[in-house]
Amino acid sequence: MLTDKIRNKQSGILLYGITPPKIKHTEDEIKEIAKKHIDRISALPIDGLVLYDIQDESDRTDEKRPFPFIKTLDPCEYSRTYLKDLEIPRVVYRAVGNYTSETFPAWLEITKENQVHSVFVGAASHNLKKPMTLPEAYRLKKEINDNLCLGGITIPERHMVKHDEHIRVFSKIDNSCEYFITQCVYNLEASKIFLTDYAKYAKDNNKEVVPIIFTLTPCGSAKTLGFMKWLGISIPNYLEEDLKASGDILHDSMKLCIDIFKELYTFGKSKGIPIGCNVESVAIRKEEIEASIELLHEVKKIMEEN
Repeated sequence: MLTDKIRNKQSGILLYGITPPKIKHTEDEIKEIAKKHIDRISALPIDGLVLYDIQDESDRTDEKRPFPFIKTLDPCEYSRTYLKDLEIPRVVYRAVGNYTSETFPAWLEITKENQVHSVFVGAASHNLKKPMTLPEAYRLKKEINDNLCLGGITIPERHMVKHDEHIRVFSKIDNSCEYFITQCVYNLEASKIFLTDYAKYAKDNNKEVVPIIFTLTPCGSAKTLGFMKWLGISIPNYLEEDLKASGDILHDSMKLCIDIFKELYTFGKSKGIPIGCNVESVAIRKEEIEASIELLHEVKKIMEEN
């Protein structure tokens, strides 16, 4: 069970992430997409399925969004209504700014019916006025369903600038977060520095570490690369130039992801940190989705061999 692995602080948690269909789809189209998701995901050797809760991040940056923002189905509703035949634990993201003081508690009440895993996400920009804040979401979770297996977001690259990502993590642990899923990782150095400070702070302050689940995504085109950068994914300049110049960007990005995870998995475990992986595809092109499946199987091998 995913809950047991998280609460026993085990290494090797393996997740696969998807985005629900866009609301512009017809009912028949949504059912067809769901069927493809079920067929693809049911065969994967994963501990859980991540369903993202998408918010418009245009206020986070002045750069033009490479693809237009289109609202998606609520991840809980998509999971409950269209993926009910998929017998895999779910990790449902909640962009708390999308909810109100009425709708968020109502959802928390539903989570008491069975063991749900969630990740709370704050607003993409501090400039946004949202009806629900992250601290309020944490408070309501404790009041309504404290047994909810809650995770948080961590961004190792932010640590290179602010040097306090490990402090943010422990603050969220104090607010009952039991695991963390990172933003997509292409910056190995940033992740290793974060893990080092995370382990040191835990040791110096007699605190327990919780699982860190690194997100990987293959990149199959210059357009996908541009979108990844717009999303805030940190790609070192030399890697970006290598990928742009690559004759096979998908193959080379896959190799990068495999090498990065292999290094992080052994490095984290050497410091006593349980390390996991979440594989996703930010693009909807068939080639990139298939590459994400191949990447997941390669990550599984790394976990089994180490």
